[in-house]
Amino acid sequence: MIDKLIKLMIDQDKDLKELLDLLEIQNKMIIEKDLFGLEGLVDRLNECSKKIAQEEVQRRKLLGENHISETVGKSTNKELKQAYKNVRNTLKLVVSKKETNEILLKQKIIFNTKMLNIINPSRTIKTYNSYGNLRWKKQCTMYNYYMWN
Repeated sequence: MIDKLIKLMIDQDKDLKELLDLLEIQNKMIIEKDLFGLEGLVDRLNECSKKIAQEEVQRRKLLGENHISETVGKSTNKELKQAYKNVRNTLKLVVSKKETNEILLKQKIIFNTKMLNIINPSRTIKTYNSYGNLRWKKQCTMYNYYMWN
């Protein structure tokens, strides 16, 4: 069982490194604003994520109810401990890169939204209601004026 677990963790580490490489590519594409490249990268990211998920399911089947950290802690096998350490370190890097990419994307979306609001501002009149909150009214146009009077 330990040998299968070691092999599984080595494979998982390899796939996590592949995912990390894809996230690095995604980061470069976000910075360079390569939208078509980002769209093409989605399928590769999904496939890599599926492989990692399948390996995780296999690991859980192999261990059953036991947690991986408990199994590694009780084990005296140095190779298992090293494989577990490598997977944890790679996973931390993947999570960090993923969060960085998400922050960059949100930043770009907020910037684009602000630019669109500057180019095409809201045409509604802002007024305060009795509670002191802003309320939006439709702007009175000549058409609306003649329509209601």
